[in-house]
Amino acid sequence: MSTSDITLSAPTRTNLLSLTRTSRLIGRTQERLSTGLKVNSALDDALAFFQSRGLSNRSSDLAALKNSIDQGISTVKAAVQGAEALADLVDQAKGLALQARQTNDTSERQNLANQFNVIRNQLTDLANDSSYNGTNLVGQTADNLTVTFDEDGDHKITITGTSLDATGLSIELAAGNFGSDANIDAAISDLDVAIGEVRNTSATLGSSNSLLQIRLNFTETLVNTLEEGAAKLVNADLNEESANLLSLQTRQSLGVTSLSLAQQSSVGPPALLNRVKYQIKEGALRGVLFFFHNRIASCPVGRHFRAG
Repeated sequence: MSTSDITLSAPTRTNLLSLTRTSRLIGRTQERLSTGLKVNSALDDALAFFQSRGLSNRSSDLAALKNSIDQGISTVKAAVQGAEALADLVDQAKGLALQARQTNDTSERQNLANQFNVIRNQLTDLANDSSYNGTNLVGQTADNLTVTFDEDGDHKITITGTSLDATGLSIELAAGNFGSDANIDAAISDLDVAIGEVRNTSATLGSSNSLLQIRLNFTETLVNTLEEGAAKLVNADLNEESANLLSLQTRQSLGVTSLSLAQQSSVGPPALLNRVKYQIKEGALRGVLFFFHNRIASCPVGRHFRAG
């Protein structure tokens, strides 16, 4: 018999369609529970899928920029630390010059001048060592630092480097080994200017560092917000999906029972009629046997047999 010869009753067909839909919903719910996503592809929800993809892409771009900002902060911090150390060296050099100014001993002045020259050379070495990842904002050939804040490259900040080495600060070797007061006074004057320059540069770098830190915190918060927004669009509520699965499984069980009852109702009446007919026939036969049994029992011969 071909499938085209099978005729389904309306209740059976309705229950089969309901079971098919329920099975499909169970499969979808199980997929959500296994992946943790309620939108696995554009076929599930095109709008939510592509909105989530856009938010995730921007989040990734900003995360890369966040790393760049973080590296910029480290570069500025290295420069600030270098400037603070340079300020200490300049103060130390000025102290030597002041000591030389207070003595008239030529050999002592020469000794102080030698110490002064050592510190002066250290200014250049320390400034050149204040680099981070190849960028030096206070070195002999100071670099500029540009940090970008948005994925389009429209918002950025450029931090201009300042040479804080001995030459950049206009600090010369001790003239005449501090042999004259004029030479010492000139050195002290240059050192006062140098200290002002170093402190101003340090303050500017500190302000830039604060700005970068604010932008870093903002970018981190924005990245988290974008990731949360993207997740809300596609992530499944596992508690809700678990409850849905239980409900659908219960519905499926009831659907199977309903289908069984529908099938019985479609074939039940004829079978029931045949059984009733059989019971009627069986009852009639019993009735005939009972009639003859009573007649035989009431006749004399029958009573004789019963007595015997």
